[in-house]
Amino acid sequence: MNLAVAAATFALVIPAELPDKTFISCVVLSSRHPGLPVWIGAALALTLQAAIAVVAGRLLALLPHTTVRAVVGALFLAGAAYLIFVPEKAAEAKGTRIGEGARLEPSDLRVLLTTFSIVALAEFGDITQVLMANLTAHYRDELSVFVGAVVAFWLISAVGVVAGKTITRYVPLALVRRLSGVALLGLGIWSLVTLA
Repeated sequence: MNLAVAAATFALVIPAELPDKTFISCVVLSSRHPGLPVWIGAALALTLQAAIAVVAGRLLALLPHTTVRAVVGALFLAGAAYLIFVPEKAAEAKGTRIGEGARLEPSDLRVLLTTFSIVALAEFGDITQVLMANLTAHYRDELSVFVGAVVAFWLISAVGVVAGKTITRYVPLALVRRLSGVALLGLGIWSLVTLA
């Protein structure tokens, strides 16, 4: 493994992923659910997506840029619509919290699987996947690109979970959802406008 390639991948993925829908999903989900299953679900989904991007790196790099932009824009807009127009249920905000131990309760497993599904679907065809595919094709070092991307993804997921837990102590959850929705709306519009 080449540590320089892994570090370069890490350094490129972090800023690309910070304002991304995965980070926002982690913020929103962890504001409503226990943090550990949200983080595990996101980390597993992002690891799977990194593996897909690296394995299919050369193929993903060949996709037309406009197709990737259109899909990313549509995903942003769908996420924005969900956050802005789907009301938060008070009962869901009071979800079961994980105890001191690391054992996952059935409700925590449901949160983990939900997070995994949301993040895995949202990240498919995402700009960071294209970035990883390009890095794989450029460096021809799948392992180093994979390791750098996975470490970056895990860190971003953890920051999102901590932010979600912290933000909702001071800001009402409904406002967090609306602001996250507006951020996704802006990213979706930007992605579609830049298609030209």
